[in-house]
Amino acid sequence: MSGELAGQTAIVTGSSSGIGEHIAQRFAAEGANVVTNSRSQNRAEATAESIRHKGGDAIGVGADVSEKAEAERLVERALEEYGTLDVMVNNAGIGRIAPALEMTEEEWNDVIDVNLTGVFFGAQAAGNAMAELGRGGHIINVSSIFGSIGVQGRAPYNASKGGVNNLTRCLAVELAEYDVHVNALAPGFIKTALDEQTREEKAEDADEEREPWPRYGYDDRDIKNRTPLDRFGTLEEMGNCALFLASGDHYMTGEVMHADGGWLAFGWGSKER
Repeated sequence: MSGELAGQTAIVTGSSSGIGEHIAQRFAAEGANVVTNSRSQNRAEATAESIRHKGGDAIGVGADVSEKAEAERLVERALEEYGTLDVMVNNAGIGRIAPALEMTEEEWNDVIDVNLTGVFFGAQAAGNAMAELGRGGHIINVSSIFGSIGVQGRAPYNASKGGVNNLTRCLAVELAEYDVHVNALAPGFIKTALDEQTREEKAEDADEEREPWPRYGYDDRDIKNRTPLDRFGTLEEMGNCALFLASGDHYMTGEVMHADGGWLAFGWGSKER
């Protein structure tokens, strides 16, 4: 199969839905052999089967990347099947919403284990494989604009994504000698199934009184008011960003690519008067 990633092998963790699934599909369409992943083998295989149905090459591997041995097994499976590893996308992530003073130890640990520790174990396993293969490679850690700002009700998520950003910089410095580029993709508000679970269902021009501060949800009005591009981002746009980072045609490493419609650049922070 031809394409920008023809002949390459890519692993995408957390690729059973949302941004991860779309990145896996996009990489496959660009000719990559793709290893899809979820904690559930059935969910991982469902994405792989969808790719194969479209003419791509993929296998699904169920693995919990928050466990070091599982992350290593995921990379080993890719090497067994395809003989190489060129791109590692550490996308698996979860969220918990609660006031910081009420956040339980279990909720904190769950998010940090998957979103930060899982990224480290995935990058570590992939980095070791890429160093040994001697072909260079690309590691893409999926972060969030929440790694650069404070958002109420999401203390462990904010902390984990901020950690991912600085972990990315550290790994970029350490892995440069192996020609492994390490960058992060930090989306803003993207239309996904997870968004639908979090977003409040309100009409854009609703007249009813809004919840008092602090509000832990958001609606379409919030996004239009706060985003210079005036809309949610799309999965297609995230796939384009990931493909750019996965290509060899850039001089970037240690960077956090914010794909947020201008959210972080918007200093005043509100279009409403």
